[in-house]
Amino acid sequence: MVATWWSPFGDFLAHERRYSAHTVRNYRRAFNVLWTWMRGSSLPEGEFASLSTRNLRDFVIESQRRWDRRTVHGHVSGLRAFYRYWQREGRLVRNPLVGVPLPRLERRLPRFLTEQQMVRLLEGPRRLATEGQVDAFTAWRDRLAMELIYGGGLRVSEAVALNHGQIDPDSAVARVTGKGRKERLCPLGRVAQAVLEQGKRTFEFDRSPGAPVLVSATGRRLGVRAVQLLLKRYLALADLPADATPHTLRHSYATHLLNGGADLRLVQELLGHSQLATTQIYTHVSAARLREIYRRAHPRA
Repeated sequence: MVATWWSPFGDFLAHERRYSAHTVRNYRRAFNVLWTWMRGSSLPEGEFASLSTRNLRDFVIESQRRWDRRTVHGHVSGLRAFYRYWQREGRLVRNPLVGVPLPRLERRLPRFLTEQQMVRLLEGPRRLATEGQVDAFTAWRDRLAMELIYGGGLRVSEAVALNHGQIDPDSAVARVTGKGRKERLCPLGRVAQAVLEQGKRTFEFDRSPGAPVLVSATGRRLGVRAVQLLLKRYLALADLPADATPHTLRHSYATHLLNGGADLRLVQELLGHSQLATTQIYTHVSAARLREIYRRAHPRA
């Protein structure tokens, strides 16, 4: 019974919406959370069509005792998509989540590194190579990974999926496949281009159109986890917050663009955000930064 509800929806997410495996797992987790709650509440197992708005309201209230508010929002978002799908398929007449109130979310500003901090971070590979702690290839590859994310605004998943054939060598613009298999053009920046060209001159590795840009010493495509771990190393070396992630570098990219006067809609396009509201949070970061500078510098602040 449960499989008949999940399997078609999961296939729809993966093959029609073309969501990543990570995103599909998040939807599956939301589905499992509701199914587990139904079993614990003595409701008919797998009878999702029988749930009322009152049932779902109880589900949200009880979920808050176990999960934080942001996680509850994520679960409900996935379940709304689940119910919308089965409405379109004609298996459900209504969506019982309509009208169910959600806990208020605190507005969290994205964390970012300052331009000076980014300089220290990006100097890390050269410093370790000079000290003989890493070989020349590793230093180059690690620098390139960070430059692609910070210089091009790529998600870490996009950076590791990038192939040589997706980069125009003359303009250093990459054709990136992002969320939902949407393509966008990302200028990588002159520094990232210089680092990439240095590697082509210095190291022998496959640079055919389908070959990965970020590779291990054995030529295998680098994974997301590998980039996360190498970043941790350079954060510690630069005495920067240990909980920063590759996405922090992407946040820094957007924030520094806006601080430099870039148009909000341009930044939206560069980041691959489908909604302008998603990008607008960076204007709050920039405004907060301006207020802090004003507070420190102005005698009347």
